[in-house]
Amino acid sequence: MAPLCLRSPRVKLPSHTCPSFQWLPLLPLHHSRPASHASEGRANKAAQGPGKRLGAKKGASELVVPGNIIFRQRGTHWFPGENCDMGRDHTIFAKEKGYVCFYKDPETNPKRKYIGVVFERGMKLPVPRNKPRNRRLGLVGREREIGTLATATPNRVTSGEGDEGLEVGGMIEQGGTLRQQGKETRAKMPELKSMELRPGYQYRESNWHIGRAAERAKVKVREYKRGDRFLAWRKLNARKARNAEKRALRSRKKKGSKK
Repeated sequence: MAPLCLRSPRVKLPSHTCPSFQWLPLLPLHHSRPASHASEGRANKAAQGPGKRLGAKKGASELVVPGNIIFRQRGTHWFPGENCDMGRDHTIFAKEKGYVCFYKDPETNPKRKYIGVVFERGMKLPVPRNKPRNRRLGLVGREREIGTLATATPNRVTSGEGDEGLEVGGMIEQGGTLRQQGKETRAKMPELKSMELRPGYQYRESNWHIGRAAERAKVKVREYKRGDRFLAWRKLNARKARNAEKRALRSRKKKGSKK
């Protein structure tokens, strides 16, 4: 059996044409040439996009306030230290007002580099483990002098010998000297308010103590009557009923005029 041979279709031209062109292959009616260069996507755009402006935004010993960005990075080349925090894009920013400090902490992790904020220019980080930290209230730490509170007498301008001054350990200042406090003087002295640390970092009296302030000041309050408990509620409902009755009356008048 002869092998099968596939040939392209041919068309026969008239006899008066050139004999070499009598048989020609049948070409397709539509021909499209594929593009040799991409026209969309990243082909015609810049090879590198704009810079992301990474790196240090604040130098060492530079003043920052809460929220200032200190360092922008991709990944954790630097870690947040004292009074700093890190955002979700690894940006390190300040949490307190102070001065920037770049340091290493061998006790925590000797391979990591930290960025912190100190409250005084020239302070070094990390702070030793047993050394007291400065409070975050904008105050400067000072060493306390022992014995000054017990021996020193407060300065007070007195108008005369009968002027009573500040009480110090059961004694009262009078005429520039400390004298023993008597029973009558102790009775005149006001009660010391019991201040306690409450939520919100504030020292104040308890709620029940504040509620009895009028009683201590001898302010008379109108006597409580049980029948007046819902007086405002009853007035509100009566006003709503009157308004509803007025609206119903207006709607009836409109319906009557249309008929």
